[in-house]
Amino acid sequence: MSEKFNRRHFIAAGTATAAMPFLGRGASAQAAWPSRQIRMVCSYPAGGQTDLLARSFGEFIAKQVGQTVVIENKAGASGSIGAAEVARAEPDGHTILCSISTTYVMNRAMMKNPGYDMDKDLTLASIIPGAGLPLVASPKSGVTTLDEFVAFARKSGKVNFGTYSAGSAPHMTINELNKQYGLNIEPIHYRGEAPMWTGLMEGTLDVAMGSYTAAQPVLQSNRGVAFAVHSKKVDALPNVKTLPEQGATSKFFTVSGFTGWALPKATPQPIVDRLAQLCVAANSDPKVKEVLKTFVLEPALGFKETNALYQRELPVWMESAQSLGLQPV
Repeated sequence: MSEKFNRRHFIAAGTATAAMPFLGRGASAQAAWPSRQIRMVCSYPAGGQTDLLARSFGEFIAKQVGQTVVIENKAGASGSIGAAEVARAEPDGHTILCSISTTYVMNRAMMKNPGYDMDKDLTLASIIPGAGLPLVASPKSGVTTLDEFVAFARKSGKVNFGTYSAGSAPHMTINELNKQYGLNIEPIHYRGEAPMWTGLMEGTLDVAMGSYTAAQPVLQSNRGVAFAVHSKKVDALPNVKTLPEQGATSKFFTVSGFTGWALPKATPQPIVDRLAQLCVAANSDPKVKEVLKTFVLEPALGFKETNALYQRELPVWMESAQSLGLQPV
């Protein structure tokens, strides 16, 4: 996740604009949702991608429902602090979680007790599928394709491949490449993308992998060369092929991370559907479109599409995560 984007003050005061029709039938309390201020808990720090998405979508929702949406950043423990807080909240739709796939998926494999059970405590309403993550090599490596990277790794014997955290998509990518090509690449974990990309620019790393937005300074200064993209093409890198297009066969290279909104599990379905509908409608909002474009993200999905994608990709994420051999802490 990129943290290099100027923070905008998207804390929205509710306005008396017309709300969209409520979906489905429910009790009068449900039909009146929201009846008071909405609290959207963002489980990552202010100023980053997740925070900016929470604020832009929160502003749009506030305008539609006529209630204030307040963003609270509850960062820490790979999003589990904020997730656990929302899981314990009243299931009335007035407390919403905005977090990423690490929180919704990876913490199952990485933590013995994250403080919440995704299956029992939370319901995903809408997600934004993630963008393709470029793999970027130092110019001194001479790498411009996956085949060249494999040859470089075999010849070098030691490759410094940066990730932005243990258990992240780059970490699993290293593991899958090691398995397919018989390599022995050791990941070098950083606390976030910013120091990782700095490591590549300073020559500490041979390769790094992360979001296109955060990688832009490296690519634009010619201090890094994108030689592959995980799972999806990036429009800004039209000539860079995906890992599968270059022969990588792992199922993990067919999935992508995501940002999503979740509610406490017992929240009435009509409220879940309403939130999902609002997230989809926000795709056409100018400010939301600007944030999506900045981070090279796809539009938000509806409830059915969200959960179909989640159930389809969850086993792939879990299989790859468990193959890392890390012990939950």
